[in-house]
Amino acid sequence: MKKNTKCPLRKSLRRILLYRGSLLRLQALGVERVYSYTLGKETGVSAEQVRKDFSEYRIKGNQRGGYRVEELIKEMESIFYSNGSQNIIVVGRGNIGSSLANYSNFIQRQINIVATFDIDPSKQRLRSDIPVYTLDRLEEIIKRFEVRTAIIAVPDMAAQEVCQLLVKYGIDGIINFAPVILKVPSHIIINNVNLSDEIESVIYCVSQTA
Repeated sequence: MKKNTKCPLRKSLRRILLYRGSLLRLQALGVERVYSYTLGKETGVSAEQVRKDFSEYRIKGNQRGGYRVEELIKEMESIFYSNGSQNIIVVGRGNIGSSLANYSNFIQRQINIVATFDIDPSKQRLRSDIPVYTLDRLEEIIKRFEVRTAIIAVPDMAAQEVCQLLVKYGIDGIINFAPVILKVPSHIIINNVNLSDEIESVIYCVSQTA
């Protein structure tokens, strides 16, 4: 069992996401062409790094004449949406789970939250566009919607048990918001998102530069 399995292209993939965000903003401003040094300046990396990342993901363009913004966006989106929209589920309908379920930008990125789950009967009675189910329907929903990715947003004491159920029913990728390192088989992709750790790390860095 491994404590954490991460995609080996995670850093460069995150930069691709940053590039796309910058390109979308530039497109909204009416910019039609962009150079690697401009995109690097927008995202805080070198022009060389931009070109290296483009090469890694086979993103093509005319460097001398500038890249066409619209074409770059299409090529980047093809990386993430090559298999069409993706169905995901959220386990835990507390504050974090509800915020994720109500996040409208997921639809724009072809991410469909098809269901949420919670053991609290009051949560199951919520009126929402996204239904809240009991955990005993987990396997049924995963199979019906061909879900491969799940978000865990439950208390730390319940996270490992929920994780084991997800893996048992065919989930291959997990985004974990519970403040605990989950034990998963080596083939499972898991990203741990600990908001407290993120905030504390920024506070520490600020204190060191004060």
